[in-house]
Amino acid sequence: MKIDFLGAAHEVTGSKHLITTKKGLKILLDCGMYQGKGLETDAMNRDLGFDPKEIDYLVLSHAHIDHSGLIPYIYKLGFNGTVVCTPATRDLCAIMLADAGRIQESDVHTFNKKRQRQGLEPVEPIYTMQDAQACMGCFISVPYHKKFNIEGEVTIEFFDAGHILGSALVYLEIREGRKTIKLGFTGDIGRYNKRILKDPEPFPQVDYLLMESTYGDRLHTTIDNAEQELLMAVLDTCTKKRGKLIIPSFAIGRAQEIIYALDRLRNKGLLPDIDVFVDSPLSVSATNIMRLHTECFNDEISEYMKTDNDPFGFDRLQYVLSVEASKALNVRNKTCIIISASGMMEAGRVKHHIANNIENPRTTILCVGYCEPSTLGAKIMRGDKVVSIFGQMHEVRCDLRRIDSLSGHGDYSEMLRYIGCQDVRKLKKIFLVHGEEQTQMKFRETLLQAGYRDVSAPAFRESVEL
Repeated sequence: MKIDFLGAAHEVTGSKHLITTKKGLKILLDCGMYQGKGLETDAMNRDLGFDPKEIDYLVLSHAHIDHSGLIPYIYKLGFNGTVVCTPATRDLCAIMLADAGRIQESDVHTFNKKRQRQGLEPVEPIYTMQDAQACMGCFISVPYHKKFNIEGEVTIEFFDAGHILGSALVYLEIREGRKTIKLGFTGDIGRYNKRILKDPEPFPQVDYLLMESTYGDRLHTTIDNAEQELLMAVLDTCTKKRGKLIIPSFAIGRAQEIIYALDRLRNKGLLPDIDVFVDSPLSVSATNIMRLHTECFNDEISEYMKTDNDPFGFDRLQYVLSVEASKALNVRNKTCIIISASGMMEAGRVKHHIANNIENPRTTILCVGYCEPSTLGAKIMRGDKVVSIFGQMHEVRCDLRRIDSLSGHGDYSEMLRYIGCQDVRKLKKIFLVHGEEQTQMKFRETLLQAGYRDVSAPAFRESVEL
């Protein structure tokens, strides 16, 4: 069999890995969109490196757009195979892919206005909301620990990766004659002892492992500190400065963790009596989906829900849906907390909130996740004094805070713990994906020191025969 590394190679976006068996069966692991690379992104997303019509199965690790976001595009280009994922991933994709299509339509509409003024031909979006809705007919849901057989040649089984709702390690047994190759694909590896989701779970012994490496060079602070750090940010901004606390947050997972933390603080009587706004229609939909999939919750939140049946709602919390209500927050003078997507501050309603408040010293931007180096979020958080937002230059006069412990990706110690279920003598090779090259090289050394014998970080479009 052969593996082609077609994305998330020496970088943390665009996850795509193509397996071709000796009989010619083609299985794509993830079909992620490149994000956060400006004008370069569009060309990279359109250049797939494979013919969608030839893909038999697409096995999806989880719903984040950098892992799922090009499924409507390959459907538009003729993919007629089957997308296999967990039930929660399927439900999340139904809202996330449609939202991605809507954003593309909107962005292209704005872009084409500029092209028209320049006398240039209009461009088409990579895909539309309609394409995203149509591709959902290809999805089938397979629960954790249930084996799914593909044409008598490949068996797939999902194990909880603890990253976001429905995220999974993909375990594959690929039979080639008398030989069976056991392959694992981690997708994104979650953290241990989280507030909502279960821990990443052990998985069967594999011969080869495709392993993410996003935080392969760092250690996070403990999750236990996150709630206290959040409270300190609220008190400093909303009580002391009487300003706005803006929390750019990924709509899936991170937003619900923040809401749950605020709910806990409210129930403890520690949260000031201020308004909290969740200004992201996608976050609203994702929160409702989380309410449906309590089977993914850990014991802590399950116990908490015995006394608070809605951990994602309290008296001062408001979910904002309409554009008008969102715009009203920008002219609001009262102190408040605004949780809004996107987490990297590249798009969505949060970008408007930042543009309207970044020059106000009473404002605090609280970063709670990873920002790809070229994104607006990375530029702000690394200390750029002036940033461009919607083509306008803005001085960064607001306060900046960061909570690293809320990251959905495990650090290098947690990733080592995760693969501790593997016998190093039987694990033939680890392929590092989904990580910046410099980070991967550091993590490679860590893995070698821990006893893993063969570790590499494949280059973009590198092919490997197993």
